[in-house]
Amino acid sequence: SICKSCISFSLSAVRAGRSQHVSSLRERYFSRSSSAGMNGSSDFYDGIRSASGAYKYYFNGQWVESSSGRTVNNQDPCTNQTAYTMQACTQDEVNQVFGAATKAQKAWARTPLCKRAEALHRVAQLMREHAQPIADCMVKEIAKPSKDALTEVVRSADLIAYTAEEGVRALGESKLLTSDSFPGNTRNKLCMVAKVPLGVVLCIPPFNYPVNLAVSKIAPALMAGNAVVLKPPTQGAIAGVHMMQLFHKAGLPAGLINLVTGKGSEIGDFLTQHPSVNCISFTGGSTGIAISKKASMVPLQMELGGKDVCIVCSDADLTLAAKHILKGGFSYSGQRCTAVKLVLADKKIADQLVSLLVPMVQALKVGLPQDNADITPVISESSATFIEGLAQDAKQKGATFLTEYKREGNLIWPTLLDNVTPNMRIAWEEPFGPVLPIIRVDGHEPAIQHCNASSLALQGCVFTQDINRAIEISDAMETGTVQINAAPARGPDHFPFQGFRESGIGSQGIKNSLDMMVKTKSTVINLPAPSYQMG
Repeated sequence: SICKSCISFSLSAVRAGRSQHVSSLRERYFSRSSSAGMNGSSDFYDGIRSASGAYKYYFNGQWVESSSGRTVNNQDPCTNQTAYTMQACTQDEVNQVFGAATKAQKAWARTPLCKRAEALHRVAQLMREHAQPIADCMVKEIAKPSKDALTEVVRSADLIAYTAEEGVRALGESKLLTSDSFPGNTRNKLCMVAKVPLGVVLCIPPFNYPVNLAVSKIAPALMAGNAVVLKPPTQGAIAGVHMMQLFHKAGLPAGLINLVTGKGSEIGDFLTQHPSVNCISFTGGSTGIAISKKASMVPLQMELGGKDVCIVCSDADLTLAAKHILKGGFSYSGQRCTAVKLVLADKKIADQLVSLLVPMVQALKVGLPQDNADITPVISESSATFIEGLAQDAKQKGATFLTEYKREGNLIWPTLLDNVTPNMRIAWEEPFGPVLPIIRVDGHEPAIQHCNASSLALQGCVFTQDINRAIEISDAMETGTVQINAAPARGPDHFPFQGFRESGIGSQGIKNSLDMMVKTKSTVINLPAPSYQMG
């Protein structure tokens, strides 16, 4: 049976002390953390830490400590205690990094495409060989389940290798235009159209995919002949540091790729508004909107989140829909831009869909990332509190809680809400957590209208067995991507990936990112007289 009021908020209990369950989880966590070790390839990763234990930043081919003498901590979401410590770079050090990158880029731009590809293939191979320590960092600093963390690293290696192969072909092609195709002209001008690098690309990935969404920016930038400055997220930075060692060991030229860490309040705007930046590739939230307003004459590639809707039509295969809603809504605790964030179910089948979903949600394993739990702690206490605020608002306005809301620290149990209405915050805001709302609609037209009224428009999906209806709905949904009979997803990584409205600027995917990382240059040959082939 489903209880409409089975919701309990226990912030006071959390502040007073952890439950026996969480205490048990923490004991197991510390025991696993101390015994597992972080350096399965310890010799390979030598040099990335200082004597104090703080991780260094990467500048001009070397691992160095900041002259500031200050550090920044990130937190383990499972304990809210310090996970790792990193350098707090200064603005002067950022200037030096950009100086080195600008110098290295000039030589790299003259490096043949095949040689650039060889370098990326070396990085990809090293990533496969030394994947586990990178994955271990993600488990500790972003609470990503172990198997998913390792999968991300392997996927990232595949992305790098694919980019190398795609780059030698896509960037190796150019155009030759003749003047006589335009009215009033003879063939006395030949225009050679080339693709040339932008210069220095600033890459800023998010916490939830700190490796994959870093290399999806870095690999196309390097393949296109650019230099890179990477600013990893604070939560996820040490996975980024370990990843950077792969580029170092692969023998890329000094200064070509660099990594800086530090406080956003001190170097954030300084990085994004630096005069040496020729392109910004950013994945994150509303911060990207602020960056876009401040960036001056710089190409932008931005993905800024989504409120991805799942439209379930009256003729849908409900077993299939339920399976994808579960995975789409709760994978990595819902902390994915492409997670299902709102189900818009036809009233005719809503009861049946709910009856399938409830036991599936209740069966999800809640616990530690080391145990490969389905639901692990969200990234921070502030994130958990925000998610709780959305749930509280929905409760106050009459939503039905199909599963009990429960929170202990950053750990939120998977929560399914029914009878959600448009006046509730969760109908519009992105929770980035394991709370999934359902709105019941009269057919697909109201569902489309709700989708298109959102300020976020990254992806969406529709479940129906009528292909004509599927295309009709897809055409009407004003989102970057529509999945038919599957949950939203970023990938495979060579597929175009883009958001409309406040969900982003530009398009990603390997080929689109390669195109983004170059600019067009024309060279016109003026002939003394018209020349016609074979004439």
